Formats: sequence, C-alpha cells, structure tokens
Amino acid sequence: MSKKKSWILLIISIVVILVTVFCAAIGFGPGHVGSAGNITLGLDLRGGVSVTYEVQDEDFTAEEMSDTIYKLQLRVAEYSTDATVYQEGSNRITVEIPGQYDTETVIEELGRPGSLQFATEYTHEDREDGSEYHVATEDGLVLTGANVTSAQAGTQQDSTTGALEYLVQLTLDQEGTAAFAEATSAHVGDPIYIIYDGEIISAPTVREAITSGSCQIDGMESYEAASTLASTIRIGSLSLELKEISSKVVSAKLGNNAVSTSLIAGLIGLLLIMIFMIIIYRIPGVAAAIAMIFYAAAMLVVLNAFNLTLTISGIAGIILSIGMAVDGNVIINTRIREELNAGVPVEQAIRQGFKKSTSAILDGNITTLIVAIVLLIFGSGTVKGFGYTLAIGIVLSVICSLLVSRLLVMCFYGIGLKSSGFYAKVKQKAKKIFDFVGKKAVFFIIACVCIVAGIVAVIANAASGKGAMNFSIEFVGGVSTTVDFQSNISIDDFNSQVKSDIADIIGSQDIEGQPVTGTTQYVIKTPELSQDQITEIKELLVDVYGADADSFEIEKITAIVSSELQRDALVSLLIATACMLIYIWIRFRKFKVAISSVIALIHDVAIVIAFYALFRLSVGNSFIACILTIVGYSINATIIVFDRVRENLQNPLCNYDLKKTINLSINQTLTRTLFTSLTTFVTVLFLYILGVESMKAFALPLAVGIVAGTFSSILISGNLLYIFTPKAE
Repeated sequence: MSKKKSWILLIISIVVILVTVFCAAIGFGPGHVGSAGNITLGLDLRGGVSVTYEVQDEDFTAEEMSDTIYKLQLRVAEYSTDATVYQEGSNRITVEIPGQYDTETVIEELGRPGSLQFATEYTHEDREDGSEYHVATEDGLVLTGANVTSAQAGTQQDSTTGALEYLVQLTLDQEGTAAFAEATSAHVGDPIYIIYDGEIISAPTVREAITSGSCQIDGMESYEAASTLASTIRIGSLSLELKEISSKVVSAKLGNNAVSTSLIAGLIGLLLIMIFMIIIYRIPGVAAAIAMIFYAAAMLVVLNAFNLTLTISGIAGIILSIGMAVDGNVIINTRIREELNAGVPVEQAIRQGFKKSTSAILDGNITTLIVAIVLLIFGSGTVKGFGYTLAIGIVLSVICSLLVSRLLVMCFYGIGLKSSGFYAKVKQKAKKIFDFVGKKAVFFIIACVCIVAGIVAVIANAASGKGAMNFSIEFVGGVSTTVDFQSNISIDDFNSQVKSDIADIIGSQDIEGQPVTGTTQYVIKTPELSQDQITEIKELLVDVYGADADSFEIEKITAIVSSELQRDALVSLLIATACMLIYIWIRFRKFKVAISSVIALIHDVAIVIAFYALFRLSVGNSFIACILTIVGYSINATIIVFDRVRENLQNPLCNYDLKKTINLSINQTLTRTLFTSLTTFVTVLFLYILGVESMKAFALPLAVGIVAGTFSSILISGNLLYIFTPKAE
C-alpha cells in the first residue's frame, strides 16, 4: 500500500471514528439523536416503579393480549411519557414507570384490573370480611369493560347557571353501542349500575336513549372524582383480568448513583487499558487503543439505534464484551511480536499476526455468542438484558479486532512507521518453557480444596439453619427494602428495636436486616407483604427512625416468580453449555477438547458458588449475571489455549509430543491470558470501588470469577486434555 493511500485511509478512518464518538457523546440535531444521553435506562439505573402482572384468564387470544398491553400503555402514559409496557413470557405483562416512586398509587390505580360491568340490575353476596360483592344478573348485564374504548375526565359549563360541571366522557365499540342503545331505550329514568370488582362505583340515571355510542356521566363533585372514575373504568376495560405478582421501586438517588459510578468506572478502566496497550505493544497498541475508542462509542450508538434498555445486567454484558475486544487485540499483537522475534520482516509479521489470530478470535467470540443467543431465546428479564448487550458487544469486538485494528496498523506501517522497534522489542534470548503438565497434581489439589471448601460451607450453612446459600428475594420470594437511615444503626439496635417494630406490623419475626458496609444503609428482607404493610413500614422508618424518604428501594417478588427465575436461569445455562460443547467438538474435531473445556468451565462456576457460600453473599439477579459473565469469559480464554495446541501439534519442533505441545502452548498464550485478565480485572475493580451496593454485589464475585477463569485456562484445561488423551495417541 502506497504512502499516499495509507494517509488517505488513515485520515478517513480517524474521521469515521471521531464522527462515531461525536454521535455517542453529543448526537445530532435538537433532539441529540444517537447520543448516549438518549439511551433508555432500566429502572435499576434510573429509578422508578416496575410492576409485573399475570393474566388470570385461562384461555385468551394474542389479540386480547395485544389489546390489553395497548390500553395499559395509554394508561401509564399519564404517569410518564417514558413509561413502557411489554409482554414477558406467554401470560405476563410488565409495566415500568420511571420517575414514579409510590407503588401504592400505581397499584391502586393500575394494578388491580378486574371485571367491569354496566348493568340495569344486580345481585349480591357477602364476602368473608362482611362486605357485599355485587354482580350483574344475566338479564341485567348490558356491557362489560371490553366494550369501552375510552373513558376521559372532562368539564363543561352549565348552559343555565354558567357553573363549571365535571363529567366522564365514554366511547363504546360497535357491539357496545348497539347493546347500550337497547338498554337505555328501555330504562329511561332508571339507573345504570357501573360495577367494578364487585363494587358499585357509579349509578348514573338514564335521561334519554343513547344510540350514538358516546355518552357522559355528569354530576361529579370535582375534577379529581371524575378523573378517578374515568381511570377505574379504563382499568376495568382491559380485555384480560390481571393479577400483580411482583413489584419493584428503585429510588432516584440509587438509580442516578448507579449510572454515574458505572460511567466513571468504565471510563477509568478503558483509559488504563488504552495506556497499557500502548506501553506494551507500541504502534499496534496505539491502533488497539483507537479501536477501543471506536468500540465504546459504537456500543453506545447501537444501544441508542435499536432503542435497547440498559440495565445492570446489560452493563455486565458490556464488561464481558470489552474483555473480548481487548483479548482480540492482545492475541493479534502478541502474534505480531512472536513473528518479529522469529525474524520475519515487519510487514509480513503484521499480516501473519492477523492471519494466525483469526481462528482463535472467531472461535472464542462465536462460542461466547452462542451463550448470548441461548439467553435471548430462553432467558427473560435480567438474563435477556445481559444477552442483548453481550451479543452486540461480541459483534463489535470482532469488527474492532480484525478490521479496525488491522486497517490502522497497516496504515501506520504505510505512512512510514516501518521499523520493527515500533511494533515490538525483539528478544534475542528464548524463554524457558515452564512444565505446567508436570505440576498438574498440585493445580488439581488447589482447585479441589477450593471447591470442597465451598461444599463444606454450603453444608454448614444448611445445618445451622441459615440456609445453604444466602438467597435473595428474587430466588425465594418476599420483600426487600433498601433504605438509608442517615445515621449508623448497629445490628443489635436493629434487632432489638427496628425489627421488633416491623414484626408488630407484619405479624412475623421472619425479618432480616443487613447493613451495607461503609454506608448508613440497610437491606431489610421480609416475607411477602401487602401494599398497606409496605406503606406502614416505610412510614415507621421515616417518622420514628429518621430514614431518608427518597432513599427507599423496594422489591416485591412472589414465590411463583422466584421459582421460574431459577428454572429459566438453570435451563439457559445448561443449554448454553451443551451448545458450546457441540461447537467446540465440531471445531476441534475431538470430544476430549470439548469435555476438557466444559469441565474447566464447571470448575470456575463452582469456585464462584463456593465464594458466595463462604462469604454469605446475596444470591439474586446479580448472581445470574455474574455466572453468565464468567461462563463467557472463561470459555474464551480456554479456547485460546486449545487453538494454540491445535496449531502446535502440526509443528515438527514439538515432535507430536502432547506433553511438550501443551506446555509450549500454555507458555505461548500465558502473556495473552494474564494481560487480558488484568485489564478486565481493572475495570471490575473500579466498578467495585466506585459502585453502589448493587454494583458491588456483582463486581466482587465477578473479580473472583476472573481469577478462577484465569487459573483454569492456564493450569486446568490443558492438563485435563493431557489426562483424557490416551498415551498411544
């Protein structure tokens, strides 16, 4: 490539990258289209209310589900224009309302969609609490909520007195129009009873036959009363009857802190990675650093372009894909240095470095992409959010490693930076090959001791009555309340005072309080509670104990949801593992390579679970994201080693000696494995140092998982392959 062409391509590349960065940082036009500020954030990152409903009807159509979601979307738009309603699974609907922190109001106005009837007569029966439950008779039923297409509060002026009147304007569908015309024609002067969930909420008198399909209920005492009646009618007009099964409130304070600390940690980590790459790899490191800038900006732009919601688990996916992007560049640059050390000319070394790295990069990324695809198909909620960002990140990381970095390095070479010193420090003395296989017994013993320690911790915890693992409410159901008391409260004071007062409210001693280290916050876990009990507890903590009213983060999960969460996570993990096993088997054409990779993977997961058990970390949504991140990260590192083993088996210098080949391969990939682990570890470390509690709960075990994955990739996987290979082979 000529010098002129190299300069042109380099300038074009830099301009494209700068435009991408500009788009991610600022965006275009008055609405800042494409900017990171326009990315939709999940409630765990911005604060608000999330409520999940389950359809109570046994048989319903896709059209009825779609209609229900549409009507709920219209209803929640009154709270926030950013509110969203979406279907989860086959029979659930989730409503998310940012900026709203009063679950009682939301659930009262939105969360009890029940049966709505318009009737000329009714019958009633007694409830268990002594109140009456009203229901339209078969002959008296005129309409159901399904026939109401809209209900809006309004005002009008009395034509005689000029006084302002408050009313509700109703619009009916075609079937409802005909039925209402017939009923009102026959009952002029009689009331039409509007019955919602067994309660008569209004009984307006028919003044004349109504045949147009549009009518109004007047005589309301205030606009608020009219608005409440209209809201109730809209709720009851849903096509399906829904039941609240979980709810969550994230305070604005916690949400904003999660966003800011994640950004700071990410920027610091990215900056340190770029500096590290430049120092270690020189010109290829500069190219990698520029490619990483493009990767980060492109990731933000794509999230914006596809209007994807970013959550804490999504950040986990981004962290893993950053590790993959760094890993690809480290593999390439290490290969270039190896070629230069072998005496290959610079241009040829660059081309060979990229060529020899391609299979390892593709295999590692495709294997991790399999995890992402399985999660998108079988996962839900948190798991699916992880899958989206991971899949996007993997595609971008491959583009950055194999295309952007390659183009930049070739352009730098073409403009005149041709000395080998710009690309690597050529070493004259060969490194000593460490005998990893010969020390396999030591490594296996270390791994077994760690896993056994975890098993012992699980058994001891279960025997002591604390539970084998410290499962959060996402796994066992109940209510978790995170609150800032604004002053330090000891465990003893909590157990003797706060716990006792809460127990009086809920009628149970099954209450657990855990202080958040380094803060004045507490995480309080209780069994499933009613909305009234949650409100009463909040008032108690604010009025009596001086808690910050704006700091409450409340999550309510039913046991049904928690059991399904466990099942979905386990199924996703098993399917992903099986798919990875098949892919590795096909690519390496040896089942022992696949089974060695999966066993090393199981080792990493077992180490992390042992860590959770030993230190009683909360096992919740962050646990799932952590395990999935480690699965993707570890399998990639292991494949890099096996890819080099496959290559070296064809090397005459190894004399087809498997032990010698494995030792050589591990030594050759050792720098890559350590560098990649170090850079990813740095990002996770800053997440832990700067992050809010939800981030710390994810970052700490992930850091342990990175160490475990590094250990298994270097010291376990290759030794397993050696053991599984017959010595005659």
